[in-house]
Amino acid sequence: MKKIVKENLPLERYEMTPDEALKYFEDNGEIYKVELIKEHAAKGENITFYKQGEFNELCAGPHIMSTGSVKAFKLTSCTGAYWRGDEKNKMLQRIYGVAFPKAAELEEHLARIEEAKKRDHNKLGRELELFTTSDVIGQGLPIMLPKGARIIQLLQRFVEDEEQKRGWLLTKTPFMAKSDLYKISGHWDHYLDGMFVLGDPTDDTKECFALRPMTCPFQYQAYLNRARSYRDLPLRYNETSTLFRNEASGEMHGLIRVRQFTISEGHLMCRPDQLESEFKGCLELAIYMLKTLGLYEDVSYRFSQWDPNDKEKYIGTQEQWDEAQGVMEKILNHLGISYKIGIGEAAFYGPKLDIQIKNVHGKEDTLITIQIDQMLAEKFGMEYTDADGKKKNPYIIHRTSIGCYERTLALLIEKYAGAFPLWLSPVQVKILPIADRHHERAYEIKSELEKYGMRVEVDDRSEKIGYKIREAQLQKINYMFVVGDKEVEEKTVSVRKRGEGDIGSMALSDIIAKLNEKIATKAIN
Repeated sequence: MKKIVKENLPLERYEMTPDEALKYFEDNGEIYKVELIKEHAAKGENITFYKQGEFNELCAGPHIMSTGSVKAFKLTSCTGAYWRGDEKNKMLQRIYGVAFPKAAELEEHLARIEEAKKRDHNKLGRELELFTTSDVIGQGLPIMLPKGARIIQLLQRFVEDEEQKRGWLLTKTPFMAKSDLYKISGHWDHYLDGMFVLGDPTDDTKECFALRPMTCPFQYQAYLNRARSYRDLPLRYNETSTLFRNEASGEMHGLIRVRQFTISEGHLMCRPDQLESEFKGCLELAIYMLKTLGLYEDVSYRFSQWDPNDKEKYIGTQEQWDEAQGVMEKILNHLGISYKIGIGEAAFYGPKLDIQIKNVHGKEDTLITIQIDQMLAEKFGMEYTDADGKKKNPYIIHRTSIGCYERTLALLIEKYAGAFPLWLSPVQVKILPIADRHHERAYEIKSELEKYGMRVEVDDRSEKIGYKIREAQLQKINYMFVVGDKEVEEKTVSVRKRGEGDIGSMALSDIIAKLNEKIATKAIN
């Protein structure tokens, strides 16, 4: 790097025909570029290259004008990567680096990276014993340890209770189904590569099953359980669903993208005149969840549309897609949602509003999605009898209220650097007796706190109190109650608060009342 920067080499763009490019790189033995050129050749377009000294690179560009404009750089890591992210391909070496026009900008960037490393859920979540992984279980299949499982449980209870308040009806459906179900929905034709199939999908003489990649076709069967009237609508089904998706090994990362996950899924059947108000209700639920978790300021909105130049990816006609996207656009504009458009990001059966969020490394993922679907009700024969006596297909809204619980946990770890709000903490209070003679009182306090549903631990090890405090700080415990002779005699506790330290001696009833209020209001701080 130092050598090429000093040489101030110009970067020159040029083009070759596919045939010229193929011959050049075949002669030079660059098999991976040959593979890419062969794929591009079918388009009949020239291929762009950049020359830097003796080095020729296949690249769309753009590039800087010359290597001399790089004033500060750092090679950050060297890893192995399968060619094109496919574990069946050869493992290659990938070198990462960054470059800036000023040294100060490089230093600022590296400082941000170090802070991101401290918050990286994949590192911090393991250190805090929230989750782990095992090679003998497999990639993308995390194991929730007791503390992580407790947070997931708290989130699920919170979501299901709130959904019930808003008129959602809980279902519980199977984890798998015959291929027949997925053939009706279109997943068999449009999503088979992303599914875990049990059996031979090419053998029509035997039953073939697949683990579910989504819940919608299962909840449609609940709708079809009996005849429906326009008076039955809207009908809102929710489910805490475990789903399975065969993600490529190169795509998986910690809890952000996994092969088995749990999601707050729901499907709402409604009449056309109810569509906007019901969509608004789904969005309000999602926003309430985001605000409660402290993530609302971190999200953006994407109106995901179909790609009319790639119609094979989708079901339905141009007219149906124009109508569905027109309806959603009208609703979003009426609700005043500021969004960007994502062409080709729609589900294969309908447009959607994706609520996007970035992890600490700046990679954007979808956290919550709300979709409008006017296709699948017809495919499944879902009807209702309208006021005029005619049979009609309902609109379907697919939605999540908090998204994938594993991904949400990852984002919460990074948002709070593992220092969760009190209501979400797996351990809210740690009681620290100074000596063995204080153990009895420590456990009495623990029992009293547990009467109020608080999650409490006692550190009764024969260690110095300073060591116990440091341990609790590293575990990011919200409150520490120190118990010594004075506290036993006066029936008080010496309270230490995370981030503030010693906040003084308090009567047990007073601190319980204070913590109960914070938990009940789901306070962030």
